[in-house]
Amino acid sequence: MVKYQNRFIEILSYVEANLDTDLDVEKLCQLAYLSKYHFHRQCSAFFGMSVMSLVKLLRLKRAAYQLAYRSETKVVDVALACGYESHEGFCRAFKKIFNQSPSGFSLAPDWTPWHSKYEPILKLRTKIMTDKVNLNVEIVEFPETLVATMEHRGAPDLLGNTIKKFIEWRKENRFPPSKSKTFNLLYDDPNVTAPDEYRLDLCCSIECEVEESPEGIVNKVIPKGRCAVIRHIGSDDYLSVLINSLYSKWLEESHYELRDFPIFLERVCFFPESSENEVITDIYLPIK
Repeated sequence: MVKYQNRFIEILSYVEANLDTDLDVEKLCQLAYLSKYHFHRQCSAFFGMSVMSLVKLLRLKRAAYQLAYRSETKVVDVALACGYESHEGFCRAFKKIFNQSPSGFSLAPDWTPWHSKYEPILKLRTKIMTDKVNLNVEIVEFPETLVATMEHRGAPDLLGNTIKKFIEWRKENRFPPSKSKTFNLLYDDPNVTAPDEYRLDLCCSIECEVEESPEGIVNKVIPKGRCAVIRHIGSDDYLSVLINSLYSKWLEESHYELRDFPIFLERVCFFPESSENEVITDIYLPIK
């Protein structure tokens, strides 16, 4: 069983790294050491969907991020990048998953239909990370950092709307990620917090305080102090397992205690500019 599981984990890694290419079923069969007669059935059993449905969902996820958060991107360019030969074919596939046209989603994205369609992939990735989690923790002294902050208060499923507003504010005020570091302050665990009580801050580093705005921008400080940090390379889908392992297994085995500040992320390398398997996120746990 473990042997087969490892084969399909390798297939998932290969798919994630090669979404921009014409994925060849013969190559995937070779990776799984299976004939095509058995490959499709076992893929469906392991992934919860056919391998091509998996590819389609991962491509449409990247397309949705480009449309929602990169307003300069043209729909036709997104369609071509997803491997669709026509604008019409892409629009049909996108609307089937999101219940919105690509252009409508770009203006006012509704992520609700997506979450139910994407749930099998999220569960799969969570299971994979749980089985193979291996923390490489460093202890660092984090410097005091002034940040412009947009507070998200409410259901995690609505976070995408806050992200869109925050990106637009950064563009208007010239705080691009290339010059201003990006942070998330994680106050609550979405798995144990009522949706309407969930809290998360979207932040970017600033040299001096900014004017607090109608969009909800406020000035905050990430205090200096010791932190345990791990670097994660890959999809955000794996983050919850790493965070839970940092709090439980690592903290229990260390001699450190928690400081009075929430765990936070630094977004070093972004999706969708980078593929999901190349995204870089540093996870900081304040300790003393």
